[in-house]
Amino acid sequence: MGTVRRQFTKEFKQEAVRLINDQGLSVAQASRDLSVNANVLHRWKKESVEHGKKAFPGHGQPIEAELAKLRRENEVLRRERDILRKATIFFAQYQDETESTALALSGSTSS
Repeated sequence: MGTVRRQFTKEFKQEAVRLINDQGLSVAQASRDLSVNANVLHRWKKESVEHGKKAFPGHGQPIEAELAKLRRENEVLRRERDILRKATIFFAQYQDETESTALALSGSTSS
């Protein structure tokens, strides 16, 4: 079995770089404190310098895209719920009609 790669959020990476840059923590000390390899911290620091606020874009979906997807899915679920609700009412009425018809037929044959 291979090792599982740890994934870090953008906020975690930014905070790690901030510890090194703003608070003057050495990369080695930050590495020990955060349990992250020093080479990884060096790479994060370099990316932060090169890309600024656009550093660490990640591989996940942006929040807006995920929100739009969830809204579409929610609309589909609402429509399905409404269809099931209407079908339940229809079949309940149909069952009532067949029962009353059966009662009427059984009542007329026994007289």
